Amino acid sequence: MELSVLNIKGEDTGRKVTLNDAIFGIEPNDHAIYLDVKQYLANQRQGTHKSKERSEVSGSTRKLIRQKGGGGARRGDINSPVLVGGGRVFGPKPRDYEFKLNKKVKSLARKSALAYKAKNNAIVVVEDFTLEAPKTKEFITIAKNLKVAKGKLLLVLSEKNNFVYLSARNLEKANVITASELNTYKVLDAVNLVLTESSVAVIEKLFNA
Repeated sequence: MELSVLNIKGEDTGRKVTLNDAIFGIEPNDHAIYLDVKQYLANQRQGTHKSKERSEVSGSTRKLIRQKGGGGARRGDINSPVLVGGGRVFGPKPRDYEFKLNKKVKSLARKSALAYKAKNNAIVVVEDFTLEAPKTKEFITIAKNLKVAKGKLLLVLSEKNNFVYLSARNLEKANVITASELNTYKVLDAVNLVLTESSVAVIEKLFNA
């Protein structure tokens, strides 16, 4: 698959980039995508949720009513789960949500995500660029020139560029990452995938390693 390389003004530079069919042209595997996205979202969870159980609630352990003769059910102390302010039965406890996923499955999932973008013609290749200073307005202008301003945008750079990153940081629908940080969730979450010319080679190297 060949794509024209555009400059930041949205003009065709006359150069073309060939996307590797072994990455961008495979048949997407939906189950691998599901597993990779599930792992990514699970890893975002802090797992610090906690509620107090009966033994942890502060309160008197005195028996509230006598065992028999009251006409009702037996009742223990004021920390009982059936009373307002009592402990919770089987409440959540801190836990780690992370789980293992094989490298080949993760690689397949990311290739599948890129293949979906290629199938939907949602990939734009722009020549390498930098900004002289962090300018959000300038980043918005570039996005409009590339016709990717509508919907979520994911810009993939070959290496870190703080000026470009800071220019997009305040934009709710824009995300800037490096090729080594590429993940299935962010690719699928974006409407348009913008690759810099040099990042295409880095992506091919990463997936063919």
